[in-house]
Amino acid sequence: MHKLSVSELVDREHHAWEELKELLDHGQNKYTYVPAQREAGEDTLYRLQVSTKSYLGAVAYETEGIVLDDGWITLLGSGGDRIFGSLTRWNGLGDKLCVPALEGMMIVAYDAAGGFFGMDMGKYGRTGHVYYFAPDTLEWESTELAYSGFINWLANGDLEQYYQTFRWKGWQNDMRQLQTGQVFAYYPPLWTEEGGGESSSKAPVAVEEAWKAALVGK
Repeated sequence: MHKLSVSELVDREHHAWEELKELLDHGQNKYTYVPAQREAGEDTLYRLQVSTKSYLGAVAYETEGIVLDDGWITLLGSGGDRIFGSLTRWNGLGDKLCVPALEGMMIVAYDAAGGFFGMDMGKYGRTGHVYYFAPDTLEWESTELAYSGFINWLANGDLEQYYQTFRWKGWQNDMRQLQTGQVFAYYPPLWTEEGGGESSSKAPVAVEEAWKAALVGK
């Protein structure tokens, strides 16, 4: 199959980045993004074979990743020192893998509770739909959103309500405990009856540890 070149994938006329950035700038949820190293952005775009006309292509090409809501959610881009892994390395498309890839699913983001957002690439027969691996059920649940809708939700969704059972009073301050590539491990775990944002103790662990639960829960 012929692969499109980077110059074919970078659409200067209909580049989605400006629209996406405006959406985030005017959204109600705080965000910061790390600009991509040009070579890494081009490499990620080429390996994914997506155009910058799409939000996914724009994030891959323009950012190492985007961190939202006081660091609670990490949206994957081309990766770098301040973002753990990339769209390619999380999904078996890079030279170096950071985690075992999950067949039929493209991981696009993860959160501080050890939850993961993945785009269906054939696993559930709803290609392009974003699913959430919920650490309280250990199951993949459809968000009913495509990637562009997911970005809109990250910008304007009620994340406080969505994560209310995973969070605790003062969680924003505790986010400082996490290094790049770390999430919280809950004890008792969120999937137990006793587990919860307020009731469990939390300790930083590597996101790879949380990913093992997602692989088992697949």
